[in-house]
Amino acid sequence: MNTSEIQIAEEIDYEALPSNAPLTHQLLAGAFAGIMEHSVMFPIDALKTRIQSTSLKPTSSNILSQLSKISSAEGSLALWKGVQSVILGAGPAHAVYFATYEYAKSHLIDEKDIQTHQPLKTALSGTCATIAADALMNPFDTIKQRMQLNTNSTVWNVSKQIYKNEGFSAFYYSYPTTLAMNIPFAAFNFMIYESASKFFNPVNTYNPLIHCLCGGLSGATCAAITTPLDCVKTVLQVRGSETVSLDVMKQADTFKKAASAILEVHGWKGFWRGLKPRVIANMPATAISWTAYECAKHFLISV
Repeated sequence: MNTSEIQIAEEIDYEALPSNAPLTHQLLAGAFAGIMEHSVMFPIDALKTRIQSTSLKPTSSNILSQLSKISSAEGSLALWKGVQSVILGAGPAHAVYFATYEYAKSHLIDEKDIQTHQPLKTALSGTCATIAADALMNPFDTIKQRMQLNTNSTVWNVSKQIYKNEGFSAFYYSYPTTLAMNIPFAAFNFMIYESASKFFNPVNTYNPLIHCLCGGLSGATCAAITTPLDCVKTVLQVRGSETVSLDVMKQADTFKKAASAILEVHGWKGFWRGLKPRVIANMPATAISWTAYECAKHFLISV
């Protein structure tokens, strides 16, 4: 095999995990990416949850000052409440997420076309991935958001409290809304990332800087356009929390009721609450996720 043939083979292998790669490699790469994505930017996500769930306007538009105020008033670990739930759920959920993506992509795109631009098939692969992953992650996300609203309880105790007071269905109140948000998020995420990668990295080599840049671009765009659905999801997930005082918010157990509650309390601007911290959190988080995934994939392939 000559040099050009070896280079082509390496490019094809790197585009996706090889078809004969062990499932454990796909799961490990995805789990690593998920834990890195959610844990590093967790304080910003906690701030976003508080902004979306409260009926009051933020005292400041400066994110650093808001974070500092919470830390000063409640302690340095206040913004890390609920991170245990994310770590427990993000690893398995993202393992399923990326493994499903690789599986769907390998079946939708022929091996001979793997180097070509396939945005629609890539988007469909991302859709399949998020449906599977969110079914696993949604309960953990619900627990996380309850804990972010100033609770000192444990993951186990919050889980028991939700189940006792609201029933098992409470863990999945937001699942349809989560899918409505995450399906376009995932579709655009994979499509934008793959398209940007083809543009910035046409030879398809392992390049952490390019992976980070493309991931950040994808994350910021997707976070911005799905913010209204994220606001509805937050209302559905925190409705049973003791910190929620308005009856209209407490009674919002469907998408329609949650959207109506936001409109009634905040007006149309309410659907964009938390936009800035959501974009700021998702841009580096998605960049970290893709960079970590590509890193794990690269080293697992070379083993």
